[in-house]
Amino acid sequence: MPSRVAIFAYGLASYAIFLATFLYAVGFIGDFGVPKAMDSAREVPLAPALLIDLALLGLFAVQHSLMARPAFKRWWTKVVPEPAERSTYVLFSSLALIALFWFWQPLGGMVWQVESPTGRALLYGAFATGWLLVLVATFLINHFDLFGLRQVWLHLIGRPYTALNFVTPAPYRVVRHPLYVGWLLVFWSTPDMSVTHLLFAMMTTAYILIAIQLEERDLIAAHPEYAEYRRRVPMLVPSLRLARVKATRTQGA
Repeated sequence: MPSRVAIFAYGLASYAIFLATFLYAVGFIGDFGVPKAMDSAREVPLAPALLIDLALLGLFAVQHSLMARPAFKRWWTKVVPEPAERSTYVLFSSLALIALFWFWQPLGGMVWQVESPTGRALLYGAFATGWLLVLVATFLINHFDLFGLRQVWLHLIGRPYTALNFVTPAPYRVVRHPLYVGWLLVFWSTPDMSVTHLLFAMMTTAYILIAIQLEERDLIAAHPEYAEYRRRVPMLVPSLRLARVKATRTQGA
């Protein structure tokens, strides 16, 4: 069993790798400021490039979903120390993304291109808003627990880990998955939608819709009250009916 200090250092290193990967992803998806972006020059023929990209997206999807399942965690913690389980998940997710960045093959071709300065500004604004929403959503549900830092810190100071309570801070009362709403804004908000970007956006959107089903099944098992929450609150798109009801209540008050 590694020492508490070693596990804490491992958690910090895993988080640092995640943070660097997260920052690179901004430039990779947005096509700016990085050595290799999503729409860099094509290097291989179309068919092999498409197969490579699908394989990379599939690798990330399988890793990200499989390692998040409770059954896998129960088996995995026989191999890795339990306080380091979440940090290991974060590390493997980062490595899967790094592989995607490194081996990604642009396909070429353009689906749409917004020429209007106003339109471009609005889409870049939505892109930035998506990243901000992703970041804010993680802090609202405890950023440090989500990325394994809380677990290794509690282990370092000799305190037992306690699972987080089910809470619904502000945006979680409007939609159940504001984190995923942020990602969808990031993936689709571009004034220059290439074939490569469209493939990426479509595949990641499909993954999100599947991941939500798996995640909510686990949440209901862990928090029975989630079933009622799921019945009341929309998944990704805010309900106009709920908005009207809240507005009416506010006016009546």
